[in-house]
Amino acid sequence: MAWNTVEKLAVSGITFIIGIILARILMPSDYGLVGMLAIFFAFSELFITSGFSSALIQKKDRNEIDFSTIFYYNLFVAIGFYIILYFSAPKIAEFYKIPQLIILTRVLSISIIFNSLSLVQQTRLRINLDFKIQAIVSLISVIISGSIGIYSALKGFGVWALVLQSTTNALLRALLFFYFNKWMPLFVFSYSSFKQLFGFSSKLLVAGIASTIFNNIYSILIGKIFSAKDTGFYTRAKQYSGTLSDTITSILQGVTFPILSSLQDNKERLVSVYGRVMRIIVFLVVPSLTMFAIISEPFIRYFLTEKWMPVVPLIQWLCFARMFTPISALNLTILTATGRSDLYLLVDSSKIPILIIALIITIPLGLKAIVIGNFLTSFISYFINAYFPGKLFGFGAIKQIKEMRLVVFATMIMSACVLGVMLILPTDPLKLLVGIPIGIIIFFTTAFLFKIEELNEVFKVVLSILGKRDIDS
Repeated sequence: MAWNTVEKLAVSGITFIIGIILARILMPSDYGLVGMLAIFFAFSELFITSGFSSALIQKKDRNEIDFSTIFYYNLFVAIGFYIILYFSAPKIAEFYKIPQLIILTRVLSISIIFNSLSLVQQTRLRINLDFKIQAIVSLISVIISGSIGIYSALKGFGVWALVLQSTTNALLRALLFFYFNKWMPLFVFSYSSFKQLFGFSSKLLVAGIASTIFNNIYSILIGKIFSAKDTGFYTRAKQYSGTLSDTITSILQGVTFPILSSLQDNKERLVSVYGRVMRIIVFLVVPSLTMFAIISEPFIRYFLTEKWMPVVPLIQWLCFARMFTPISALNLTILTATGRSDLYLLVDSSKIPILIIALIITIPLGLKAIVIGNFLTSFISYFINAYFPGKLFGFGAIKQIKEMRLVVFATMIMSACVLGVMLILPTDPLKLLVGIPIGIIIFFTTAFLFKIEELNEVFKVVLSILGKRDIDS
């Protein structure tokens, strides 16, 4: 947990700073052009992985033949999708009516092949709970690629700065994983191994299709109906609101899935760990995203300048929508960790009609209405995702909400104090410098007074990171 936290927080922090610098230099339309392609790359990555990483982690008797088979599958499918996207680039550009997307698609698609080389390497490290190497690889990659992106932006490369940053990061990760991990695939592809793993992963693949549509359909429709500038506003709002939520999700889920998989035969211990992680997620996510929603206006105006101000209401609504993301992800993780990929598929598929209805209603009303609809669908989806954990493990939505109540109350107290400070202070820098520390102090003080147990859990991880003690097993 400590190394995973170091990796995710450091990488997210550095990426966040690099993103601020790039956003000050580049225009919203530059981000919009890349955002229009997001769904095509998301689908490519989905079929390349095909749930095999989860299948390898969940399988008890995995071997080198399994790893090698999936490595070659990842690489072969990645090359296939690169070819598809290369020749589909004119159609994508025609769909959006932006000719520049032809060359952008063809160059940015190279990162798909680079990413495929890292998948099995990273899976092996996750199985061994070796997050130290992952942290080193991620930090080196993000620093070098980010520096290249900033240099390119300063030299006037525009959208190509984002392309160079993305492809360089993917290439560096692949090379560094091979260097540090010291693993090479065998020259073998086993059909029986593939068939056995695909029996589990195929359901995750189908469920992933629904999830990918759910997460990316907004970008493609906004890109088609609205301008590249509006798409850029939505893309940045999604990235900023998702940074905290996705970071916390990846920290906990990266560790939780292999641990829950190892405990799948011990239901009592499984549910205990599951509930413990759920409470930590809520403790971290709810106050963090609430705080960012409150300070988003002075933050955007001061750091990104006035040209980005239309992004503020989008960030605020998406922050509240993203509160449910890591909790929902954990509810689905316990299904895959216990081998119930069939239920995972059923849950994800059932959410598609809700998404379609929300889009039909909100698209004619504008960009803000779309993100409000996103919040409502995320809220409803949480209850759908929590249904089977409630049935199978006795830890459904109602019980989860009861466990959240003290954190929510502490967050409300923090919010009232920070809003009061924001109203009193005259300038954006003062609002940020005073409001954020006060919010943190108020929340942790309230958590201490309410005797919220997760406060101790967080301190254990922090102390472990600082090398002062080990966290509990």
